[in-house]
Amino acid sequence: MIRILDILFSLAGLVFALPFLIILYIIGLFDTGSPIFKQERVGRNKKPFTLVKFRTMSIDTASVASHLASTSSITPFGGFLRKTKLDELPQLWNVLKGEMSLVGPRPGLFNQGELTKARDAKNIYDVRPGITGLAQVNEIDMSTPELLAETDSKMINTLNLKLYFAYILQTVTGKGSGDRVK
Repeated sequence: MIRILDILFSLAGLVFALPFLIILYIIGLFDTGSPIFKQERVGRNKKPFTLVKFRTMSIDTASVASHLASTSSITPFGGFLRKTKLDELPQLWNVLKGEMSLVGPRPGLFNQGELTKARDAKNIYDVRPGITGLAQVNEIDMSTPELLAETDSKMINTLNLKLYFAYILQTVTGKGSGDRVK
């Protein structure tokens, strides 16, 4: 049932938001010259996939977890995108393709060994990663791998339709801060 909702909501979101996505893309061209950010992430069953977002940092920023990046890397428009979580909108494409869900554990990077180990121990990779979830709405990010894996596990084990909608609504209304940057 959740996969069906993911397909319906991501398709509707992409169609409805298309004019807005185009405007954000054009503004992003002026901001960084390359408004789309693509990065290989760890997916379900540890299968790699290419995550798509709007770029929020300068092009020359190292490919590291957000909490390891410097705030000086964030562009002015990127700061706005992060604060409003609009940088996540292109991930609706990942959801539509079946690489992600709207609700699930945020996908990490392959170079985050400590996080991968903690998630392996909790079987987090048995499910699709998501755009939002329990950790995101409670401001738990990848800088605390054990806590994140524990929170992801709790979410997976208790997820139902009511919580699925609750996490989405909490994210849309601004609960949580997104990925922290030092």
